[in-house]
Amino acid sequence: METCLTLLSGICWCIVYEECIRLALKDKTYAMPFWALALNITWEGIYTYYDLCVRADVQGIVNVLWFCMDVIILALYFKYGRKQHEAGSDRLFYLWTILGVAAMFLVQFAYVKEFGLEGHLSAQYSAFAQNLIMSIAFIHMLIQRGNTKGQSMLLAIAKWIGTLAPTITMGIMSTNYVVLACGLLCTIYDLIYIVLLYRTKKREQLEAV
Repeated sequence: METCLTLLSGICWCIVYEECIRLALKDKTYAMPFWALALNITWEGIYTYYDLCVRADVQGIVNVLWFCMDVIILALYFKYGRKQHEAGSDRLFYLWTILGVAAMFLVQFAYVKEFGLEGHLSAQYSAFAQNLIMSIAFIHMLIQRGNTKGQSMLLAIAKWIGTLAPTITMGIMSTNYVVLACGLLCTIYDLIYIVLLYRTKKREQLEAV
């Protein structure tokens, strides 16, 4: 059961990342909110390195795939993010982006130093905290843009299920209340995002008629 849910989560998040890449190229915009991306790529960079050095389980293989896709998503953010960023120049945009990624690496490293790599607590706590931030950030991005560019129902639903699956394994089956609380909040915000995205798509369809 746990292995199946881990695989389900891995597949769903691969779909999320694939959609972020596809939609960015299609709509010429970034498809993952920056702070979510900065947290994701640093989390996956740290734990991919650890997995490659120490163990090679299902989650380790999934982390490698996620990290490679996040590198592409970050490259697309560099390509398309400037026109929606408030930086006064290209140089400032690149500087703030690099600084943001470095800052989130420091946050992820702090989790590692506080909880250690053994026992997976650092990975679990930081992953669910950033997933909660991501769920809220997608809602903010939709409202800020006022349209569905860089977004899709497939991405939204895959993100929800991809977080719900480990919430069950780590929060319920392993009884971790921090994970459970963050995971349930992610579900609430993800469902809100799905509803808002659906309504925005319907509005766009009506306006196009």
